[in-house]
Amino acid sequence: MATLLIMGASRGLGLELARQSLEAGDRVIATVRNEAARDTLLGLGAEVLTLDLAKPASVSGLAWQLDGEKIDQALYVAGVMDRGNALSPPTQPQFDAVMHANVLGVLQVLPQVMPMVEEAGGVFAAFSSRMSLIGSVADSQAWLYRISKAALNMAIASAQHSYARATLVTLDPGWVRTDMGGDGAPLSVQDSVRGLRRTLAGITPADRGHLLHHDGQRASHW
Repeated sequence: MATLLIMGASRGLGLELARQSLEAGDRVIATVRNEAARDTLLGLGAEVLTLDLAKPASVSGLAWQLDGEKIDQALYVAGVMDRGNALSPPTQPQFDAVMHANVLGVLQVLPQVMPMVEEAGGVFAAFSSRMSLIGSVADSQAWLYRISKAALNMAIASAQHSYARATLVTLDPGWVRTDMGGDGAPLSVQDSVRGLRRTLAGITPADRGHLLHHDGQRASHW
């Protein structure tokens, strides 16, 4: 039985990851922002922590809440989408909302949970996107989101060098039918998570610091 920490499990991919992992017999510790999500995950059999990953003051106590744990997989799922393009600048609130959830939250949790992941020789995976790849940008749509995910890739690639006893990667779940992805996305939440779980199970030390797609493909360029 593996121990998973799923950060951002209130809905969508995080909730489905918790569901499938629990069904597979794993132990799940999940973070949520509200009581409704807490009740749902408790009902599934998860252990639940309530905090807001976009707020450093809320995240600051994560380490002591996990004291003594060995974590086989720490998954940072939380994220915010902004669909604006380069024809107009983002407001500071827009910038802060995206960068705090997509980048700052990861920077805050990494030093807290990585000793526990290293203790298990485990994996830390932060959810990124194919839209982060600089070499394949087709337009400026969602430019702030793209920037945040490119920054996330760099954060993970950099942090890997400080945690030699664990493997850090970013994951691309694909274009998924969630609140963020919209109804027109080709992938169901269930299929994306099934692929992500297979990809996670196949991670090797050669994947350190890289972006892995839900179908197991490795990004050939940034």
